[in-house]
Amino acid sequence: MSGVEHEYIKEYIESLMCDHQGILGEMEEYALKNSIPIVQRETAGFLELMINVKKPLRVLELGTAIGYSAILMSLSSNKKNHITTVERDRNMVEIARKNIKKYEFQQCIDIIEGDCLEVLKNIEGQFDFIFIDAGKAHYNHFLPYCLKLLDEEGIIVADNTLFRGMVASDELVEKRKITIVKRMREYLNIISDHNKFITSIIPMGDGIAVTMRRS
Repeated sequence: MSGVEHEYIKEYIESLMCDHQGILGEMEEYALKNSIPIVQRETAGFLELMINVKKPLRVLELGTAIGYSAILMSLSSNKKNHITTVERDRNMVEIARKNIKKYEFQQCIDIIEGDCLEVLKNIEGQFDFIFIDAGKAHYNHFLPYCLKLLDEEGIIVADNTLFRGMVASDELVEKRKITIVKRMREYLNIISDHNKFITSIIPMGDGIAVTMRRS
């Protein structure tokens, strides 16, 4: 159980989902066999929906892993968007690059190897969709840079924002996770400023926060 939602609800929602075939199915199988965390199925479906609704042309992703969510977002747009994804783990970067080449996404997805915070300080351009899925203790540090890079009507989607339910309940907090929980709460408090942002925190997967500027 994720700690974010009741198990019977999670099981019911999962029963409604179709199994991914082809590229995504192969990558899911690889991630499972090698114990590599990728976005949960509910989150994957949500990302696909958001890409189809927003139709962003430039996407920034923080946290590449094996390239699963980047390829998912590219597929969701029929390869019409361009994705810049950032990953600091060299092993993950190598695997993701192999997947991007194997499945022929070289023209759609660029990987920047490096620490997300350092990359954010130097990256240029504007993005109309930003997906945060890296360094859970640093979402609040990423945010100012993401806002500078975000188009005026852009959207930020952040995964794992309820972090196994710990963010919502002190009773669930593990001692070694206190810093992550504290900083994630800071992130959620910032984006919940009604005067600056429109934010929805969704108890799906491990918690998803969707934010856009208030016009």
